Amino acid sequence: MTFLLQASLFAALAASFQAGEMSLNDVVQKVNPKMVKIYGSGGFKGLPAYGTGVLVSPNGYVLTVANHLMETTDLRVHLYDGTRLPAKLVAMEPELDIALLKIGTDKSKIDDLPFYDIVAAAKAPLANPGTAVLAFSNQFQIASRDEPVSVMKGTIAAYARLFGRIGIFEAPYSGNVYVVDAITNNPGAAGGIITNRMGDIIGIIGKELRNEQTNTWINYAVPVNAELEVKLADGSTKKISITNLIEKKEAYKPVTKASKSTGGGGYLGIVYVPNVVDRTPPYIEYVEPGSPAQKAGLLPDDLIVYVDGLPVVSVNSLLELMQKYRPQERIQLEIRRGDKLQTISIQVEAPPKAVPSKGPETKGN
Repeated sequence: MTFLLQASLFAALAASFQAGEMSLNDVVQKVNPKMVKIYGSGGFKGLPAYGTGVLVSPNGYVLTVANHLMETTDLRVHLYDGTRLPAKLVAMEPELDIALLKIGTDKSKIDDLPFYDIVAAAKAPLANPGTAVLAFSNQFQIASRDEPVSVMKGTIAAYARLFGRIGIFEAPYSGNVYVVDAITNNPGAAGGIITNRMGDIIGIIGKELRNEQTNTWINYAVPVNAELEVKLADGSTKKISITNLIEKKEAYKPVTKASKSTGGGGYLGIVYVPNVVDRTPPYIEYVEPGSPAQKAGLLPDDLIVYVDGLPVVSVNSLLELMQKYRPQERIQLEIRRGDKLQTISIQVEAPPKAVPSKGPETKGN
């Protein structure tokens, strides 16, 4: 079924190429070796455990979208020839919603992979609306190992600022994007790329988002030359870009934006399951009577997935994140209850003088 679907789509796309252009087969042969399939954390509704990336160096650096996939010690990448390799997160820039991975290990030498030179690609002029594009991604996990990623034909409909949201949360990136008139942003597509008809990279496919102004799904890609100027906590400003992240690699540190909150920590009235492993998922074991958590309707066995749009994958990361809030601030939690995701609004309170303990291995806030 998968083969027939890909074959039919390939035939339809090939027929649309006109004389004088590279054939679709030539473009696919040029692009596919530079694409990778990424497998990491996730696996339940709303958070697929697979995604897409693109090679940006001959020694195995991969550019992709910053998302929950990276929150695991078992991050894996499949190359175009079927090679399966471990990967690690090198750098992440939340403001651009971009991450950089490195595949392989210290014992496995990688130095001859096909790749896109993003720094050179970023110097090209922006693509104009009306430009025909191709979208390459592992949407719906159709491909694995040496199977080619999916290809979709589309056109750049606009170049405009992104007004997107995940659930009720605003998207981290708010710069300009290419809006594409094809359904490119499906589960697993994030981190894929759009190219022109010659196979030159133009942008990175983003997450599944809704337009906050129209409440419709957005099909978009972040340009490879994306650049933002952000205000830092010390009052200064700094320009950040995709090329900057790639060039600096391990030395790169995400910027810390100025915050209206002075932090200091906040109390929710939640006791989590025993924190006995490195990444214990933040399941709720107990809700304190009369606490903000009880007032908001949180229940034992709920799994906290997002806090104000930021993914949390362990008890420790959640407790660290909560230290940035102060009493009377209102936050939005995205939780998994059973097999459904729900959004809960909760107001942080000052910690009581004494909070009942559930044992030496249990943490709460």
